[in-house]
Amino acid sequence: MKMLKPNYVCSLELTMDVIGGKWKLMILWYLIDSTKRFSELKRALPGITQKMLTQQLRELEANGLVNRVVYPVVPPKVEYSLTPQGAELIPLLQLLCNWGDEYAKTHEIPLHDCQLADS
Repeated sequence: MKMLKPNYVCSLELTMDVIGGKWKLMILWYLIDSTKRFSELKRALPGITQKMLTQQLRELEANGLVNRVVYPVVPPKVEYSLTPQGAELIPLLQLLCNWGDEYAKTHEIPLHDCQLADS
């Protein structure tokens, strides 16, 4: 698991360590509207491997952005949701998504619809 460094040059470097990478922002995006099970996140993120999803969720949990709740049932049931600190990122995620929509229009890049129910 990726550990945070003891010192950073600037806050942007720290931010990139906490939420940067190919999958973390997408995971956070899909947790905005509701708690999700692992399999729901896996389906929402085509191309992510089970190992990578597990790793990214563990890092987000370790950094205080995602809650993980394990229910003592068979088969195991695990749910993920945003922590209050993770929810603070919602306006930023929405701005990034809006920017991406405009960029795609300007450059005629087709996008799949990733809008959430309450967006």
